[in-house]
Amino acid sequence: MSDIKRHTLAIQVDNEAGVLSQVSRLFSRKGYNIESLAVGPTDIPSISRITIEVLTDDQHATLLCNQLRKLLPVHSVKMLETTKTLRRELVLIKVRATTSDVRNEIIQIANIFRGSIVDVSSDTLTLSLIGEEEKTEAAQALLREFGIIELVRTGMIALERGHYTIDENTKEKGEFDYGKHVL
Repeated sequence: MSDIKRHTLAIQVDNEAGVLSQVSRLFSRKGYNIESLAVGPTDIPSISRITIEVLTDDQHATLLCNQLRKLLPVHSVKMLETTKTLRRELVLIKVRATTSDVRNEIIQIANIFRGSIVDVSSDTLTLSLIGEEEKTEAAQALLREFGIIELVRTGMIALERGHYTIDENTKEKGEFDYGKHVL
């Protein structure tokens, strides 16, 4: 049996109601927990891109990709190779900051992690951080001592480096016409 590891799947789908539900139900039916999920429209408004991270072995990840390809609203599925992929997550962290010394320390932490202060009140600072889990978790650990009031993460997004793209020929030509089929 192969080792369980994090697999990042990039999926292009129709940008229509119910498609995300279909995709996530497939994972649920197969007994997989989605570790991270991010979705949004692409440069083509009728197409969305879903980035899903799941913990499984290589064989089961391949099976999941094959099952996803069978779904009618799915245009393309690709398992992204770690060495060829840029992975990022946006994290917003609201931290207690009641004195100017504390505010200065938090600002220094934000600068070290190339984050930015996106909101200031008399007793809080809100930071925006973009990066891989290791970076955002390290910043979170340092900020914890000040008192994290609220934290939200977008989920991981990923894009392959260089000339690699999700646009692979995974469906037979003419199998679908983008946006012209019924769910």
